[in-house]
Amino acid sequence: MTDSITETENLEALALRNEALGKANSELNKQVEYLRDLIVSSRGKSQREHKDKLFKFIFGNPENKQWTLSLYNAMNGSCYTNPEDISFNTLEDILYVRMKNDVSFMIMSVLNIWEHQSSFNPNMPLRFFLYASRLYDRYVFTHSFHKYSSRLQPIPTPKCVCFYNGTNDQPERTVLRLSQAYECDGDIEVKVTMLNINYGKNKLLMDACEPLKEYSWFVYKVRVLQHEQTDIDAAMDMALGDMPDGFVLKAFLMAHRAEIKGMFLEDYNEESFRREMRAEGYEDGRKEGREEVATNMLKKGTPISFIAEVSMMPEDKIKELAAELGIEAK
Repeated sequence: MTDSITETENLEALALRNEALGKANSELNKQVEYLRDLIVSSRGKSQREHKDKLFKFIFGNPENKQWTLSLYNAMNGSCYTNPEDISFNTLEDILYVRMKNDVSFMIMSVLNIWEHQSSFNPNMPLRFFLYASRLYDRYVFTHSFHKYSSRLQPIPTPKCVCFYNGTNDQPERTVLRLSQAYECDGDIEVKVTMLNINYGKNKLLMDACEPLKEYSWFVYKVRVLQHEQTDIDAAMDMALGDMPDGFVLKAFLMAHRAEIKGMFLEDYNEESFRREMRAEGYEDGRKEGREEVATNMLKKGTPISFIAEVSMMPEDKIKELAAELGIEAK
């Protein structure tokens, strides 16, 4: 009897989740498309297809493993010389719905998970936790791993790094911890090292990795020129023209000029995206629909963190809604 009740409740929760996700995704997709129309109206619709980040295109590209290896060595003080030691295992949407990370790879017995952010996000440890769970799940499935063995089974060592190059000032190095989000003591910890890779920051790291220094220079140059020219296309063309011939990235960036422009927009319009979404009612304009989704999920006992992800409402607002409904939020 208990099993039947549990199964029924699970099916109801799943149906509610799917309904909520459908509403939220439909709404978000409309607003995303609207903003992209604003951004790319002068460049043509085809560039909307370039959805990868420029950072990923450079440092998560199997064709350029030498640059990934250079950055890995610079961060870890290692001196590996064979790019083929790197085995990419980046999560893609095609396999993991709504679970796509920027760069992840194995080298020796180390699982590296890298994310790029152009806006500061204190919730990165939770995202890394979710990425890591999928990656370890894949590892267990593809290796001779005996979960029920009486002997300790070795697993790859995780290294979580977030590369930040937003316009808001941040320290050169910050450690973010999952436990900082707990309301009381917890038993799971995830540590993410956030490195500020804006031009002029982390000089020792930049000097140890030429591709990263050149990437940082290019981003900085485009920003400066965009401020002067207002036209981002012209700014990127001028930045590529000003890039010294000795830069190892130059030939690659020039060869992929059209793609780079689309990717650059994906990377560096996050802040303007959020401002536009707020202006168009991202927070308040569709309040009624969002509150309906949140209300239904609160009544089912869904955790606030998940409701926030689905409804795109701030957690404090969800708590206020729960209080109004007389529901003890989890």
